Amino acid sequence: MLKELYIENLAVIEQMCLLFSEGFTVFTGETGAGKSILIDAINLILGQRANKEIVRTGAQKAVVTAVISNVPEEAERKLAEYGYESEQGELLVSREIHADGKGSARLMGRPVTVSILRELGAMLINIHGQHDNQVLLNSENHLDILDLYAGTGELFTRYQEEYKKYTSLKNEWRKVSMDEAEKARRLDLLRYQIAEISEISPKEGEEEALEEKLQMIRHSAKIVEQLSGAYNLLFGSDEESGACDLLRQSADSLEEAGEYHRAVEEIAEQLRNVQYEAEDAAEKVSRFLERFEFDPNELDGLEQRLDELRQLKRKYGTTIGEVLEFYKKAETELSQIELSEERRQELTGELEIQKKRVMTEGNALSKARHEAARQFVERISEQLVFLDMPNVSMKVQIEKAKYGARGCDAVEFLFSTNRGEELRPLGKIASGGELSRIMLAIKSVLAQKDSIDTLIFDEIDTGVSGKSSQKIGLKLREAAQHRQVLCVTHSAQVAALAQNHFLIRKETEGERTFTRVSALSEQERIEEIARIIGTDQISELTLQNAKEMVERGKNPVFS
Repeated sequence: MLKELYIENLAVIEQMCLLFSEGFTVFTGETGAGKSILIDAINLILGQRANKEIVRTGAQKAVVTAVISNVPEEAERKLAEYGYESEQGELLVSREIHADGKGSARLMGRPVTVSILRELGAMLINIHGQHDNQVLLNSENHLDILDLYAGTGELFTRYQEEYKKYTSLKNEWRKVSMDEAEKARRLDLLRYQIAEISEISPKEGEEEALEEKLQMIRHSAKIVEQLSGAYNLLFGSDEESGACDLLRQSADSLEEAGEYHRAVEEIAEQLRNVQYEAEDAAEKVSRFLERFEFDPNELDGLEQRLDELRQLKRKYGTTIGEVLEFYKKAETELSQIELSEERRQELTGELEIQKKRVMTEGNALSKARHEAARQFVERISEQLVFLDMPNVSMKVQIEKAKYGARGCDAVEFLFSTNRGEELRPLGKIASGGELSRIMLAIKSVLAQKDSIDTLIFDEIDTGVSGKSSQKIGLKLREAAQHRQVLCVTHSAQVAALAQNHFLIRKETEGERTFTRVSALSEQERIEEIARIIGTDQISELTLQNAKEMVERGKNPVFS
C-alpha cells in the first residue's frame, strides 16, 4: 500500500507531502491543475524513465520519496534476491532527477538500479493510464492478459525452457547442415588458408626481429666505420696518442702533484677511474668489431621473408598475432565441418526428442489457456453487466499457431457491444467510454488474481457519464474493500463514492506557478463535487445535490 508520498521541485510542485489511507481515494481538480504530475511522481518511484525537463525551473534537482507498506511475499522474495529487505513490511523508495539529466535511486537508503525498481514496482503498484486502453486494442497483448488471468507462470516457464533448448539445437543443426556443394567450397577454402599459413609458419615477434636485423645489414658499413673511428680515438695510432693514453698521462701527472697536495690527489683518483672506464669501453668496441659479421647476400632472404609475412597480414590480420588466431579458428572450423555429418545425425535425433517435449509442454499450456478462457469470459461478462453493458458479448478466440517463444496459441478478444451484432475486434466497434469500461472490467478481474495491494486509475471514467460513471465508481469502491484504490477523476459520481478526497489546484504567486494538493473535509468535498457538477455556477440546489451524493456514497450498494 502506498502510505506516504513526498515530492520536491517536480514540474510545478515545489514541495508537498501526502499521507494515504486504505480504501478508495480520489483526486479531483480543474483541467491542467497538475493531476498528471502526481501519476508521474508515482511512476518515478516505480522505476519508470525520467528526463531533466520534469525538474522545476530554477531548481537543481527533483526528489520523489515514497513509503510503501504491506509488501507482498512475492516482492519480499525479489528483494531478498537482490540483497534488500523491508523493515517490518515497509519500503522506503527515493528517486532524484538532476537538472543536468543525471539521476539516482535508493531503496531502504541504499543505492539501487532503476531496472530493479521497475521489477519490484510491478509487484507493488498497478497504474492504469489512458494509454492502457490502446494496449487493449492491440491483439498481440491479449495473450499476456489471458496468461495473467490463467496463472500460467509455471507452465509458461517450463515451456520456455524446453523451447529455448529446441531453438539452440535447431541453430546448431542449421550450422552443420549446409548443402554438400557449399560444404565442399568451404572445406577447399579452409584447407588452402591453413596450408598457406602453415607453409610460411609465422611466429609471434618474428617480424620485429627481422626488421631490426635488416636495418643492421643495410647500415653495416657505416657501423664498422664509426666503431673503428671510435676505437682509434680511444686507443690512438702509431702517429698520435689516443684518449686512453692521454687520460693515463694526465692521471700520472696529477698523482705526482698529489704527493704534495691532498686535493689534487683526489682529482687524480677521479681521473684514473675515468681512464679505466675509457679503456674498458675501448675493449668492448674492439670485441664487438671482432664479432661483427654480416653476409650481404642475406639481405635478399630477409626481405623476402618480410614480404611473405606482410602478404599473410594483408589476407588474415593486421598483426602476426591476428594471423595466428585466424589459423587456429580455421583449423577448428575445418575439424567441425569434417565431423559435421556425424554431429548432424546426432542433432537430428536430439531435435526429434526435444520437439516432442516442446509439444507436450505447449499443449499443456494451451489446455490451461482454453480452460481459463471460458472462466475469463464469464467473469468479464459479470463485470460488464454491472457496468451497464448487459448486451456486450465476448469471446476469447484461441487459434492454433506455429510454435514460438510464447507457445502455440494466437489469442484475440472479440466483442459485440450490441445484441445481435457480429463479434469483432474492439478497435472496430467500441467507443472511448465503452473501451474504458471494458478495460475496468478486465482490470477488476485480474486484480483478484494478483497480490498487488495498490491500484491507481488515471481518468478511467473518460468518455463516460451519468449512470455509467456511477457504476464505475461503485466498481472502484468495491475493489477498495480488499486493497488500496487511488483514482484521478473528473466525475462527480466517482468522487462522491470515495472514502478519501484530495483536491489538486494550481495557484500563481508573483511570477511563479504552484500546484497544491490538500485533503478535503466533508464540507469541502461537498463544495468540490458541486463544482464538478455545476462548473462555475454553484447554487444551493447543486450543493444539496452534492451533499446527497456524498451521503449515499458512505454506504454504497454494490449489487
